[in-house]
Amino acid sequence: MKLRTFLYGLILGLPLFVVSCGDDELKNVASISSKKVTFTTERTLGAEIVYSDSARVKATGKAPILDKVTPSTGGSYQEMIKGVKIDFYNVTTGTIDGTLVCDYAIRKDQELKTIFKKNVVVNNSKGDTFSSEELIWDEAKKIFYSTQRVYVRGIDGNIGNGINFEAPQDFSTYKMDNGNGELNMKEGIAP
Repeated sequence: MKLRTFLYGLILGLPLFVVSCGDDELKNVASISSKKVTFTTERTLGAEIVYSDSARVKATGKAPILDKVTPSTGGSYQEMIKGVKIDFYNVTTGTIDGTLVCDYAIRKDQELKTIFKKNVVVNNSKGDTFSSEELIWDEAKKIFYSTQRVYVRGIDGNIGNGINFEAPQDFSTYKMDNGNGELNMKEGIAP
């Protein structure tokens, strides 16, 4: 008996639900669908990227998948959905000075910024390791920065972390706010 009552209620209530979709919602759908943005995508598998400045190679990158996306409204970007590995070069000696690896990256062409996300790890020429969930490279200012927490492990065993991180492109120095960590000090006589 209860099943029959439920079915009658469902049959009688369904037309009321369908009627409740008014004309206003249908007009909104039409206005939204008229603002279509189309994308042109070019995919490169096994992409190799070379970054040079003044005819000197500063970095090379390898991405398993590189998608170049151009929206019809402008503002093209390059997306590396499977991550990227970048080798930084010493322009004087031509040797690898550091590396950056991550699981995802996107380069916004007009902004001259590349956002590295998910398991970002950077090693500099001194052997220091920087890790975070996000680092941003600003090509115009020639710096890396992040508002996310960045962890630093020095070759000397010092460990630190903080937010509002900023470093030059070679990660030779850095600064951050709200830092904390462990500092290993050597015994000795101060000068």
